[in-house]
Amino acid sequence: MFSGEYQHSVDPKGRLIMPSKFREGLGDKFMITRGLDDCLFVYSMADWESFEAKLKSLPMTDNNARAFVRFFLSGAAECELDKQGRILVPQTLRDYAGIDKDVAVVGVSSRVEIWDKDKWQNYISDINANPNELAKNLTSIGIVF
Repeated sequence: MFSGEYQHSVDPKGRLIMPSKFREGLGDKFMITRGLDDCLFVYSMADWESFEAKLKSLPMTDNNARAFVRFFLSGAAECELDKQGRILVPQTLRDYAGIDKDVAVVGVSSRVEIWDKDKWQNYISDINANPNELAKNLTSIGIVF
């Protein structure tokens, strides 16, 4: 399980140091793809295979399902850690997430998310402004505290 928040920078070549706390859980090779909320999702190979199986089970006859599958799979790239614990984040994914230099690398249970630092700060500020409203809205999907 991944948790925590780390501030890092992407170098001019597009390389990012993956926090050491996340490296063991991700393994030597892992997948990175477009995520929701304008961030990138990073999955270990085992979690990626599970996620991909769920995508494959979606009905091909449904327009939304096809779009959802295309969104995640067309942007996916396999990554490897170099000897310094860095990954090369593909330019297309950096462009999608608006990542230029400073990033937040965030553990979110079964995945790691990579955010442009300013987008992350805005996102988390919105959540921190009213966590009670967020909790209240979760009851509509069956989550009760």
